[in-house]
Amino acid sequence: MQDSQALKRRPFGLEVLAVALVVAIVARGWIGDVFASPRAREWVTVFVAIVVQAMPFVVLGTLLSAAIATLVPQRFFARALPRRPALAVPVAGVAGLALPGCECASVPVAGALVRRGVTPAAALTFLLAAPAINPVVLAATAVAFPGRPMMVVARLVASLATSLAMGWLWLRLGRDDWLRTPHRAPVTGSRAMAYFAAVRQDAAEAAGFLAIGAAAAACLNVLVPPRWLHTVAEHPVLAVVALAGLAVLLSICSEADAFVAASLSQFSLTARLAFLVVGPMVDLKLFAMQAGTFGRRFALRFAPATFAVGVAAAVVTGSVLL
Repeated sequence: MQDSQALKRRPFGLEVLAVALVVAIVARGWIGDVFASPRAREWVTVFVAIVVQAMPFVVLGTLLSAAIATLVPQRFFARALPRRPALAVPVAGVAGLALPGCECASVPVAGALVRRGVTPAAALTFLLAAPAINPVVLAATAVAFPGRPMMVVARLVASLATSLAMGWLWLRLGRDDWLRTPHRAPVTGSRAMAYFAAVRQDAAEAAGFLAIGAAAAACLNVLVPPRWLHTVAEHPVLAVVALAGLAVLLSICSEADAFVAASLSQFSLTARLAFLVVGPMVDLKLFAMQAGTFGRRFALRFAPATFAVGVAAAVVTGSVLL
């Protein structure tokens, strides 16, 4: 009964997107007149380019993350991790390389790990690493930055370093009363039904955030005076902090954020690396999900610490590799 009520209340993002596409096709003549100016056409060009490049990776990432969240038994993770917390942290971090998942899927998976008795430090490490260093994200980064393989390496190194540092930091300084054990909601229906429900929900959310991110990037490139962006970009510290903060506000899916970062060509590679490291680990939707899963006391401490560690890791890695 509760599931059916929740389903009725849930906004069907894919249906809304389909209706919008139909309207766009029918009203293409009127839309063409609206976007007749050169600046408007440039905005559309940037927006469409980002969406078209990123969408295949969003779809692939959604399919894989839904499979991990719904088809892989929870006991698999508990058995695969070492019992010693200090060793479980790096194993959980490296597991992000083999287990693709977006940041939306990593939060419930981390909650399931904690429920199964996995040390919270390892679960939190996986929460940060999985959406940041999985193969889909790294492949998308390589496509978004052609001819710059070190950008992929730098993202891998900085993101993994941030994940491990936060895991060990929680192991050292974290307190049990800060972390609320997640409550497990009852699951009904077959695994196939759960899988397709997860795909539908994740795809709707990812497509929505991708559109928001692409629109914001297009506005930055077209509407914001170039001298403003250049002024910020010319100050290395300000540029890094600005793009890291922008990643928090935009809340873009990790499978698509590389294409938005690549479009911000006014900024240095290190600043864009900070955007790529911070985004999958700290943003508005993730903060809300973490607060709902682990409690507000946890989120208010974990998110700012992750932001600071992520920015530091990006700066150090960028200065060495980029």
